[in-house]
Amino acid sequence: MHQYRVVPIEEGKDPASATARATQAKVLPVRVIQMFVLFFAACIAFSVVSIYVFKHFGVSSVVTTVASMKPSLHPPCYQEPSGLDRWIKPPSDLIHTMTDQELFWRASYVPRVKKYPFNRVPKIAFMFLTKGSLPLAPLWERFLKGNEAYYSVFVHSSPSFYADFPPSSVFFRRQIPSQVAEWGRMSMCDAERRLLANALLDIFNEWFILVSETCIPLYNFTSIYQYIKRSRYNFVGAFDDPGPFGRGRYNENMEPEVTLSMWRKGSQWFEVNRGLAINIVEDTKFYPKFEEFCRPPCYVDEHYFPTMLTIQAVNQLANRSLTWVDWSRGGAHPATLGRADITEEFFEKVRQGPTCLYNNQPSRVCYLFARKFAPSALEPLLLIAPTILGY
Repeated sequence: MHQYRVVPIEEGKDPASATARATQAKVLPVRVIQMFVLFFAACIAFSVVSIYVFKHFGVSSVVTTVASMKPSLHPPCYQEPSGLDRWIKPPSDLIHTMTDQELFWRASYVPRVKKYPFNRVPKIAFMFLTKGSLPLAPLWERFLKGNEAYYSVFVHSSPSFYADFPPSSVFFRRQIPSQVAEWGRMSMCDAERRLLANALLDIFNEWFILVSETCIPLYNFTSIYQYIKRSRYNFVGAFDDPGPFGRGRYNENMEPEVTLSMWRKGSQWFEVNRGLAINIVEDTKFYPKFEEFCRPPCYVDEHYFPTMLTIQAVNQLANRSLTWVDWSRGGAHPATLGRADITEEFFEKVRQGPTCLYNNQPSRVCYLFARKFAPSALEPLLLIAPTILGY
């Protein structure tokens, strides 16, 4: 009779599995040690290679290489133009942080090659020198409508004024960084130079017209554009006034840069081409003299540009302004025109005034703009403009 030896078995385990686990327990530590040795060797090798690369190529090149290998999941929102557009595309935003000195330096860049390597359609830069709002803006909107390729707009107002124009307006976001401008003082000329400099940043701007918030166009856009384009001269008033309000304002301390015979007077409202605009912006010769020695009762905005441009480019000046004003009522300022003044007879008198010279030939078209119009004149102006002014 056979006797069987009973071997106690733990609950849930059999002898075979127990033997296997005992074998694995012996093998596992050996595999762990092997993996650790391989990992340690890899770390040493990576360290040696990294030291070699950093030593011979530098850290920045390695970072650049790694970055270039990494796929870009989010392409950049804005990419700097790499072609000619970088130099000829007008600024998309007129707001900048440049000082006047930096702005004038940047605006005085002049290409040495005269022929443009692209299709350049010359534009008129309308530069509005204002105290605040533009009450006649609806009239200008109508005047400029449909001619977007031929003009640009720049507004210099009081720094505290914020213009709230809709996106559809020609004045939307057209304010430049401004400072306080006082009538009769150098800060007024600073504002005009600031307007010119900002407008010069647009390489397509060829002619620069200074107007105020009280100015209106006397003809439609096409007529004014062609008049300016065909003119061989710049419309800057500059005359020798022998009286107390002309030569009487001269200060002999301005010599030798400006002598009495060079002293000129003219209207503040001008039109200049790109060449003379750069002359005004880049000036450092005459500016200090006028800043120091032309103060009220010497009104610098009536003398600085006319005198300087007469000295530098007298043969390029038409010696008259394109802006009509009414001095018939006397006083230090021209008359302000309101609702009652807006008649067909009034505009006939202004537009068919005394004869002037245009390209050295007699002409009855002497003024393209007029001022000073009060806000109350807007409604009748909008009514009369289509039939009388042509827009």
